[in-house]
Amino acid sequence: MVVNSVHWFRKGLRLHDNPALQEALNGADTVRCVYILDPWFAGSANVGVNRWRFLLESLEDLDSSLRKLNSRLFVVRGQPTDVFPRLFKEWNITRLTFEYDSEPYGRERDGAIIKMAQEFGVETMVRNSHTLYNLDKIIEMNNNRPPLTFKRFQAIVSRLELPRKPLPTITPEQMDGCRVRIADNHDEHYSVPSLEELGFKNVSQADAVWKGGESEALERLNKHLDRKAWVANFERPRINMLSLLASPTGLSPYLRFGCLSCRVFYYNLRDLYMKLRKRCSPPLSLFGQLLWREFFYTAATTNPAFDRMEGNPVCVQIPWDHNPEALAKWAEGRTGFPWIDAIMTQLRQEGWIHHLARHAVACFLTRGDLWISWECGMKVFEELLLDADWSVNAGSWMWLSCSAFFQQFFHCYCPVGFGKRTDPSGDYIRRYIPKLKDYPNRYIYEPWNAPESVQKAANCVVGVDYPKPMINHAESSRLNIERMKQVYQQLSHYRGLSLLASVPTIQEEVEPSLSDDSQASGSSTPGVQTTPQTTTTATKTTTDAEAATPPPAIVVTSSSTATPVSAVPLASAPPGIAAQAQRKRSWPTELQSAQRCSQSKLQHTSKPSTGQE
Repeated sequence: MVVNSVHWFRKGLRLHDNPALQEALNGADTVRCVYILDPWFAGSANVGVNRWRFLLESLEDLDSSLRKLNSRLFVVRGQPTDVFPRLFKEWNITRLTFEYDSEPYGRERDGAIIKMAQEFGVETMVRNSHTLYNLDKIIEMNNNRPPLTFKRFQAIVSRLELPRKPLPTITPEQMDGCRVRIADNHDEHYSVPSLEELGFKNVSQADAVWKGGESEALERLNKHLDRKAWVANFERPRINMLSLLASPTGLSPYLRFGCLSCRVFYYNLRDLYMKLRKRCSPPLSLFGQLLWREFFYTAATTNPAFDRMEGNPVCVQIPWDHNPEALAKWAEGRTGFPWIDAIMTQLRQEGWIHHLARHAVACFLTRGDLWISWECGMKVFEELLLDADWSVNAGSWMWLSCSAFFQQFFHCYCPVGFGKRTDPSGDYIRRYIPKLKDYPNRYIYEPWNAPESVQKAANCVVGVDYPKPMINHAESSRLNIERMKQVYQQLSHYRGLSLLASVPTIQEEVEPSLSDDSQASGSSTPGVQTTPQTTTTATKTTTDAEAATPPPAIVVTSSSTATPVSAVPLASAPPGIAAQAQRKRSWPTELQSAQRCSQSKLQHTSKPSTGQE
C-alpha cells in the first residue's frame, strides 16, 4: 500500500525532536510538510507586527532547512477545515501527522480535523513534544483535578519518570526515501507570505530585535549553555539595567513557537549540570521556568474559560473597573510614570520584557493602581509579547493580579521605587523614553518632582512634553489593598475559609529561578522566587514590597489537592467583563488560535502619542 503523508506544522516549527514528523516519514512513499495560514484573518487579528514577523521568519528558516533535504515547506492559504479536504484529494493523502496541542481550543480544533480525516480514509497520528510531561497523567495523579499550587505540582512531577529523551534531527537519508517532486512554480502557490501581504505596511526589518527560526534557537541554546559556571553553581544573577534588555541567550519565544524543543533544552541543562557536579542529579528547581510553563499548561488544559474571569472555576471574581482611557494610557506608555512607560514602550517596540518588568506593569494595571481587569492586560500581551501563549499568558496574569494561584495582595510594586532599585541611574528609562534623557538621576523616576528650572533645562516639561502621573500611587495602592481585602473577606464567608488569617503565614518555599532574564524557558511565567518574610496579620500592607522579589504561586486551600477558590461570585461584585463575541469555528493559524479562546477582544482608545515611544 502506498503511504502519502502530510505533516501539519503549527507549533513545533523545527526538524529536531519532532516525533510527529518522524511518524510522517516512517515507511512513507511521499511526505509533504504543510503550514496553514489565513492571510485575510491576519489583518483583523489581535497580533502585533513583531509576533507576525517572528512567525514568518521561523517559517522561512524551516523552509530553508527543508530545502537542504531536497524538500520544501508548503504554506497553504486558508483554514484547515477548508484546506485539508482539497489536499487529501489532490495529493492522494493516506496519513496526517501533527503535534499534540494540550490547550482546550487546540483539542477542539484537532478533534474536528481527526474526524474529517477519518471520513476521507486518512490515518491520523498525533504525538506530544510541546510539553515535557503527559498533562493528563499529572491530573490523574491529583485525583483527576489539575494541581493549583506550584508546590503540589512539583510534588507530582517528582514522582514521574524523567521526560522522554528528544529524538534526533531529520536526516537527508530519511527524506530521500519519501521525496516529493517540487514544482517549478512552488513559490507562486506555497511560499511564505511577506508582512506586506498580511497588511503591515512600511515595516522596517531593522526594527526587529528577535530573529525567528530553529537555526537561531539552536545557536542561542549553545550560547546559553556556555554559561557553565553559572549552571554549575546555580547562582541567582544580580538584576541590573542590562538584565532588562533583550539577551542573545534568551529562549522564551523559541520555546513558545516550538523552534526549540523543551526536551532538548531540559536534557542539555540536566546533562551539563551532572557533568559539572560529578554526576549529581539536579534539583527540580534547575528547571524552574520550564516547570512553571508546564504548571500553567496543566491548569489550563481542561478549562476552556482559563483566559477569562467569568465562568472560570479557578479565578476569583473581582469587581474590576471599566476604564478604556486609563487602559489606553497604560498600553501605550502614557501613564506619567517613566518606569512603567519605558517597560510598555520596550514591549511595543521589541516584543519582549524582563519577567520582573512584567510583574511591575501587571501589578500597576490591576490590583496596584488602576484596578483594571487582568483580562485587558492579557490581551495587550497577547498582541505584543513574542512568547505569549494562551495558557501561560492567562495564568501569569491571574497570578500577578491575585485572581488565582497567589493571594498575597498586600505586596504591591511601587512604580517608582522598584525601578530605582533595579536601575538607579535610570539608563533604561533614557533608552526607551528619550524625552527624559537629560533629566538628572535624582528626578528621572519622578520627573514631576523636579523644579521647573530643571524640567526646562532638560527640555521636557511635565504636563507639556511628558504626561503628568495619571494617578496617585500611594493613595490608589492603599485603596486597592482594602478592596482586595474586602474581596477575600467575602470569599472567606462564602467558602468557609479563613483566607485572611491564613494567607500571610502559608508559604511554599521554592528555590530561586533558573535565569536572570527568564528567557531561558517560557518567560511569560512568573519567576520562581523565594517567598519574602510574611507578616503576622492580614491587615499589614506593604506598598513598597519590591525590595524583595515576588513570592511563588500560592493557593490557599484546606488540603494539598487545591480546591478552586473562586467558584462562588461575590454578592457585592457587579458582573465581570461580559463575553462579547461568540468564537467562530475557523482556525487560520497557530499564532491566532489563542485568541479564538477569548470571547472578548481588547478595545482601547487610541490616543495621540506624546512622543515618548
